[in-house]
Amino acid sequence: MKYLEQRNLGTLPKIFFSSIVVVACFYTMPKMVNHLNDKSIEFKNNSKAVLAYTLKNKGQVNANNQQELNESDLLVDIFSLNELETDTVRLNASTIEQLFQDTDYTLQDVRVKKLVKPIALTLLPAEIKMIENTKKRKDFFIQIILPLILQENNNIRLDRKRLFSIINKSKNTSLEKKWLQKKYKQYGVLSKDLSELKIRMDEIPVSLAIAQAAKETGWGTSRFAQEGNALFGQWTWSGEGLKPKDAEKNQGHKVMKFNVLQASVRAYQRNLNTHSSYKNLRQARAELRDQGKELDSLILVKYLNEYAETGEQYVDVLQKIIKQNSLKDFDDTKLLPSSIELESLI
Repeated sequence: MKYLEQRNLGTLPKIFFSSIVVVACFYTMPKMVNHLNDKSIEFKNNSKAVLAYTLKNKGQVNANNQQELNESDLLVDIFSLNELETDTVRLNASTIEQLFQDTDYTLQDVRVKKLVKPIALTLLPAEIKMIENTKKRKDFFIQIILPLILQENNNIRLDRKRLFSIINKSKNTSLEKKWLQKKYKQYGVLSKDLSELKIRMDEIPVSLAIAQAAKETGWGTSRFAQEGNALFGQWTWSGEGLKPKDAEKNQGHKVMKFNVLQASVRAYQRNLNTHSSYKNLRQARAELRDQGKELDSLILVKYLNEYAETGEQYVDVLQKIIKQNSLKDFDDTKLLPSSIELESLI
């Protein structure tokens, strides 16, 4: 009897321990399965995110003791552009068409004369999706975004000229040093390497930008373009944005929203010029520069396979858009200076 009691007492802890293990397994298994499922459906490509950084980073130090970039530093000039343009007016399509006629702004003339009127519209007209003639709708869309793309390339060209001036000087002024610090942050060059900044601070071919805007917005007809001025479908996890209809309420990315079209173009260029997914694109662009060649969109587009989850298929689509719509005609166009008379019309 005493023996049996001792034996029973010895098995009680074993039974108790086994019960805990069984309960723990039942409790943790669903969570483990969900975790594995989440990892399997996770987006492989995050390069469409606005620079793949969020405001939550706040320039924190990571596990490797290296400072991380944050969206605030990279997009500070884009956020400020958004804040300046809050009282915008959406012109209807007929008013914009009349404006183009009054200023003699046609794509036919642009293709020949290579000069673009500086008409900077802030919003896309809602009626663009109602233009049934496909060629007319495409041309109308190009007319709207062409001056905006050229303006941003002009801004980069001026910055690049100043950068080369600084590089060629043996000693820089305090003002030039401050300017450099600002540009290092904007272009995500934490190493403060001038050669890296030179590679990143460069233009995006006009035809490439138009093709991507056309693809991402359906030539200006998408909900993201109409409601959020999102010409390039860039993602954010922190700022203002529009939720994709198939996204869960409190999870996943949003498509970044802009107050004006110009901010969307600037964010797009900053994305290609800083995101790690486009390092090869920037290297190929630098090689073209070193060889004294023009920036060729049909060469550089090959390095955009990570912009969308369709990969090489996305590249093929962009190439077709560029060729079928003769978009390379706009690569060497120039933006005419603005005038008081023209600004009064807009």
